[in-house]
Amino acid sequence: MSPPGRESNNGPEKHGQNRCHLSYMALFKDRQVFGWAMYDWANSAFSTIVVSALLGPYLSSLAGAGQDPSLFSLRLKPDSIYPFFVSISVLMQLFVLPVIGAMGDMLRRKKALMMGFAVSGSILTCLLGAGGIFLQGAPSSSKILCLGFLFVLANLFFGASITLYNSFLPDISSPSLRDRVSSLGWALGYVGGGIALALCMALFFFLGKKEAAIQASFVVAGLWWLFFSIFFTGRMLKEKEGGKRPLLGRDLFQKGFKEPFLTLFAMRRKRPDAWRFLVAYFFYNDGVQTVIAVASIFAVSVLKVDGMTLLGLILFIQFVAAFGAAFFGWLGESMGTKKAILLSLLVWMAITLLASFSLSDLMGLFALAFLIAMVLGGTQALSRSMFSMLVPCAREAEYFGFYEVSEKGSSWLGPLVFGLVVELTGDTRAAMLSIGVFFLVGFWVLLQQK
Repeated sequence: MSPPGRESNNGPEKHGQNRCHLSYMALFKDRQVFGWAMYDWANSAFSTIVVSALLGPYLSSLAGAGQDPSLFSLRLKPDSIYPFFVSISVLMQLFVLPVIGAMGDMLRRKKALMMGFAVSGSILTCLLGAGGIFLQGAPSSSKILCLGFLFVLANLFFGASITLYNSFLPDISSPSLRDRVSSLGWALGYVGGGIALALCMALFFFLGKKEAAIQASFVVAGLWWLFFSIFFTGRMLKEKEGGKRPLLGRDLFQKGFKEPFLTLFAMRRKRPDAWRFLVAYFFYNDGVQTVIAVASIFAVSVLKVDGMTLLGLILFIQFVAAFGAAFFGWLGESMGTKKAILLSLLVWMAITLLASFSLSDLMGLFALAFLIAMVLGGTQALSRSMFSMLVPCAREAEYFGFYEVSEKGSSWLGPLVFGLVVELTGDTRAAMLSIGVFFLVGFWVLLQQK
């Protein structure tokens, strides 16, 4: 029986399988599920190589090499420049993503829009690498501004594609399989991102210059995102048939901009569970996204790890996180999705405390990375699954626009807090400790969810 407000769908449980007997391997045989999950594989190259691994330290190194590093006439410490670019990009998404989600539902062309944003974002990612080559010899401030501008746009298109991608989850899977299908996507994402990162590590061996290897890695990330999006997701994932006639022209423009805001104002009264979950997610996922964004800067600043060790650490996280996502998919089915998420948040709070007070050597760093990897995919996969059970039928993309706003729209706050604490104290450990507050608030709000 479908939850209130939703229709039964034709996901991989349509032939009578149930979640106790349908394995992850069986899900691979469902063309819709596999094509959908492969978009996690495709876009993970951007989030792993660009967002998590290379762009932050690269911009910090460019700023450190300049005589007077600045951003829009503001003098900033090198380690705070990248978090500010992240904040700019997600502030833009705060206003754009709900409109994109609403238009996706109204046009009933979610797949076409998703692929358009994926192709645009991947091309911009390739230009990140090419831009560094064309600007060879330019002042550091000019290179930082150019690369930051390309990143802001690429991250905007990335968020737009993810909004539409997540909205397919209720279309392709039944409620009892939602945790497992969502976890499959995250697991494939971490494996794909890990393999793409391994290719980039090889570039550091074969290309003598570190900067050239970084630039080539950005191109690899863009091409990886482009190829797998088109070859698998573009070919296998199908648009949901039926439903209302799509809106076009003036009606689309007017309702596409008005509907999301009307929905947001009405959600607290009509969908209180969805509203409360988004508030909790707003806080705890901000902590997750901030840790992802600043982890490489933290490792370099606190323990002075070199570039190859840093790439090895992130590669280690990628493959352990694939196992962690699958494990939490099983855990969500066993103990309940909400309880599994709460457990993961307790681990995140412990991680910020350990990083701030007891991290002192490389072995401790890898132990901490193992904890991060185990909860990283699980928290995100189960959150996506839990929210998919709360959205009304035929408005998935619109609601997932708000979900993505809670994910990305709040993520300007964590990096901003991190950057400000670094600016005020000069202490990266203190900045990491401040991120623990986001997990604590999210835990408390989610605990109130019935």
